[in-house]
Amino acid sequence: MAADTVVAAGLTIAAAEFAGCYALQAVKHMEPQVKQVFQSLPKSAFSGVYYRGGFEPKMTKREAALILGVSPTANKGKIRDAHQ
Repeated sequence: MAADTVVAAGLTIAAAEFAGCYALQAVKHMEPQVKQVFQSLPKSAFSGVYYRGGFEPKMTKREAALILGVSPTANKGKIRDAHQ
């Protein structure tokens, strides 16, 4: 009975090791595709640039433009794109 438990535990550990090795190999093969996806994303998605200033009691057009990263005179299309 104890020998069966030891064998079962050993097989479980071996199976976990094989699964881990398979997962690592799969991740290595996916690395180029992941890099390509991150490079295709807009630079603003990961730039870490955001408006650090204080805010007025009521938001002005200037503050809204700074938060969205557009010009205060930007047209509605650019504002919608920046908001998305």
